[in-house]
Amino acid sequence: MTAAQAATQDAPPLLREDRDGIATLTLNRPDKFNALSHALLDALQAELDGIENDRSVRVVVLAANGRAFCTGHDLKEMRQDSSEEVMRTLFDKCGRMMQTLTRIPQPVIAKVHSIATAAGCQLVATCDLAIAAEAAKFATSGINLGLFCSTPMVALTRNVPRKVAMEMLVTGDFIDAESAARHGLVNRAVPAEELDEAVDTLATKIAGQSPASIALGKQLFYRQVEAAAAAAYDMASGTMACNMTTEDARDGIDAFLAKQPRPEWKGR
Repeated sequence: MTAAQAATQDAPPLLREDRDGIATLTLNRPDKFNALSHALLDALQAELDGIENDRSVRVVVLAANGRAFCTGHDLKEMRQDSSEEVMRTLFDKCGRMMQTLTRIPQPVIAKVHSIATAAGCQLVATCDLAIAAEAAKFATSGINLGLFCSTPMVALTRNVPRKVAMEMLVTGDFIDAESAARHGLVNRAVPAEELDEAVDTLATKIAGQSPASIALGKQLFYRQVEAAAAAAYDMASGTMACNMTTEDARDGIDAFLAKQPRPEWKGR
């Protein structure tokens, strides 16, 4: 084993950097194309659980090191014991982490520099927002290995039209970043050299908004999107009424009416 290989083996599977209210979580298994091992899933879950109640964090950016964003589950690890019980535990763990991404009050932005396949594509689809480099590609490619991407399908079908999702699921073919943006899997595709700036601009703008309002709005977004219109309006009315009782809303409206600069958000 070379020194470089040893260093890679010893490196943590997930890195974190905090700056100006933005927490960047970086998948750090570049030699394994950032495959979602048990250790990486556990690390993501632990960081997200901590961020959930951390009022200093306004936005989360999910990035990755190496040639791929994420190529899905760690197949070599999976084959060490592919019994139904062990596999159910793995997929439940992954599903719990994915649901945490949508549960935490902070918006999560996927920063996709390269390929995202299978559960990696699921990861992009699960994030609240996503910006991709133009060279990035996306696929639910499990079918090519005899494994239908059932869990990635849950997030994928909540992002893209049904027939687009079905074609991806039954063929395993890649779609490019432009198509991903057109179908709604990502917000937009930008040249690779502009990816850092595009993500930072979006994250900074969100970080400058009222965290209390965003937390209420994000929670409502996922509750109402699957509900019938009447139930969704009922939920939305309750959330708006609750939002109006926050200091941020009162101060923001008062400043607007008085033609004064926007106040510093108190976050409650």
